Amino acid sequence: MIVGAAVALLDEHGERGLTFRLLAQRLNTGPGALYWHVANKDELVALAADQVLGQALAEAPRGGEGAGLRALAVSVFDALHRHAWAASRVKAPVKLPNALRLLDRIGTLVARTGLPAERRFAVATAISYYITGVSAQIVAPFTTADVTTDRDAFLTRTAERWKELDPAEYPFLTHTATDLRDHDDRDQFTTGLDLLLGGLNVTADPRPPV
Repeated sequence: MIVGAAVALLDEHGERGLTFRLLAQRLNTGPGALYWHVANKDELVALAADQVLGQALAEAPRGGEGAGLRALAVSVFDALHRHAWAASRVKAPVKLPNALRLLDRIGTLVARTGLPAERRFAVATAISYYITGVSAQIVAPFTTADVTTDRDAFLTRTAERWKELDPAEYPFLTHTATDLRDHDDRDQFTTGLDLLLGGLNVTADPRPPV
């Protein structure tokens, strides 16, 4: 109940706006009762982020190997996009229950690809770090503990700075400033994900196509 109420308040007010006093009011109890269950705000936000991961795991469609990995990754990205405050709180090495379940499910699906056993840890953790790390990288610029920035305004300002760079020194950035401003976050995430999973397929089954 405490963590669920914290998730709702974090969605409404962000991390800075979450206080034990406000949470106690929401739960019709006193702050002292909350401290009996949770040591401090940092622990509470970590538990709330882990609950968001748990919801993503529950919502992810089940599938075999590649399809299952992709569906799982997209489910996690979508959950962190909906609960942007949680993105930077899902960290490695994983310790909390749902973060552990996420890594275990990734590892189980990787093992089913037929990848040699000695490569499974490295590949599974690489995929896990991509899912959580890239999700945070995409979402976090717009949400911090102090303030939530309008995504479109942030990207427009950044794109304008890119356009002002010297094209002789920054040829790629100056020519893709408009793409930065107009890109879709989910498409950006799945583009990298498909490259990663495509590499896994080749590594697991290196035979050339017939």
